[in-house]
Amino acid sequence: MKYNTSHNQEVNEEAMVYNAIENRNAFSLINLIRSGIRFTMFKSIADKSPFSFAEWSDFLHLSERTMQRYQKEKKSFDPIYSEKIIEITMLYNYGKEVFGDKKNFDHWLQTENIALGKRTPKELLDSTFGIRLVKDELTRIEHGVLA
Repeated sequence: MKYNTSHNQEVNEEAMVYNAIENRNAFSLINLIRSGIRFTMFKSIADKSPFSFAEWSDFLHLSERTMQRYQKEKKSFDPIYSEKIIEITMLYNYGKEVFGDKKNFDHWLQTENIALGKRTPKELLDSTFGIRLVKDELTRIEHGVLA
């Protein structure tokens, strides 16, 4: 009897990724980033987010065509893209925690914010500095310090 080990390996990898992200285990995250996130794992993350394929493409500074090629060839993302995927995923999880509700946080991400230069938080997710600004704003909201 043959077993599909590649599927089992993907399931284990997915569990490892989510565990590392949830626990914010720095060394596991560093290892994950260095080895690169597989497209199948990225797809699982992207499907749970409110962001479209085109938005992810913008966040990662990769063309949609390149993203499609990653999918077709079942490639892993380079460390620079893997790190951005993890940063956005961790920010998204933190935002859901702060707002206590996915729907409210998704709405906030798309709402113009004076503290963020009259931009929507989602507009800032294409750079590390933007992600940091959004995270700082979420921290202020969490602690009741509104700008």
